[in-house]
Amino acid sequence: MADLPIHTIVFEILTRLPAKDVGRSKSVCKQWYALLSTQDFVRIHCSRSLVSSNQRVLLIDDLTCSVRPIISNNNDYGPSSIVTFPFHHQNNDVSILSHLNGLLCVCLNHTYELLLWNPTTTAFKRLSTPDSHGFYINNLDAIGLYVDADDDYKVLHIKRRSGVLGVYVYSREVDSWRNIPFITRQEYLSPHFNWSAGTFCGGTLYFTVCECWIGGTNVVICFDVNSEQFKEISFPPVPSIGMVQGVLVNVKNVLHMFASTGMFEMTIDLWTLQGDYWMKVLSCPPIPPISLSLWCDITHYVTNGNWFVMTKLGKLFTIEMDMKPFECFYPVSWFRGFKGAVFVQTIVSPSI
Repeated sequence: MADLPIHTIVFEILTRLPAKDVGRSKSVCKQWYALLSTQDFVRIHCSRSLVSSNQRVLLIDDLTCSVRPIISNNNDYGPSSIVTFPFHHQNNDVSILSHLNGLLCVCLNHTYELLLWNPTTTAFKRLSTPDSHGFYINNLDAIGLYVDADDDYKVLHIKRRSGVLGVYVYSREVDSWRNIPFITRQEYLSPHFNWSAGTFCGGTLYFTVCECWIGGTNVVICFDVNSEQFKEISFPPVPSIGMVQGVLVNVKNVLHMFASTGMFEMTIDLWTLQGDYWMKVLSCPPIPPISLSLWCDITHYVTNGNWFVMTKLGKLFTIEMDMKPFECFYPVSWFRGFKGAVFVQTIVSPSI
């Protein structure tokens, strides 16, 4: 260490600081401000921030928006901090559509506008344009956040309008939208198909596309972010009895899916993608009965061999599972009403 240049030593120390401390460190001197603002620093700091201790849960209700840590020793929520939205909104009508490396892609429901927002630094960027790009309609559109080979953060926006599908990519680097081709089956344009948010893993964005009735068609649409080509792969071979929901998570750059099926009693299996085929990892133990009113307010997490059922107030119960530790927390089911997200505290900026 004594032989290393002082610049290298400072760089190594600062890339390990919490995101909020990095923000404060920018005011130390001009040299530090310049160093902490480089893309190299932001990229390395982000890679070192993707650990469970930096994970936070953001929850939005009609009155407040709060951020809570997840305490590792008891896997419960820690004390909440109230967050003030840095952009205009009406009665917290903000939906969280996608997240990646500390950035959230959100929609202002009263104007349909899309924004990129870092809740740790409070910086945000409006993505709407006068020519109607960057406007999102719930239940028709799908959003995915990703980073390409040139380290450019991008938003993929799939729009379904009166049987016409349009696909658009926003680039943070050039601050503009452009149209790209998308060849798919015509039936996926129907509002009877529900598109998930995109999950970025290994240079590909993945979407589940599920037909909204029992026994319907379920597929996974893949978007290669560098070639900008789409392809379709099969859904895991889950029973087609009852409703089907697939929740995708990126675990150490390997795609996993929590596939739930059933009506009054849900069966949930964990699958991993190997090539273009799914392999079952485990069948989760039965979840104790939960009232419908409470079910609409809960989210499931999994980590360290345990399954947690959480309300916005805290942990409801834990189910132990025989599986390898995930090390970080991953959502097993969607947040109800797009009113929450698990994100990592970083200094990644929504604009250049």
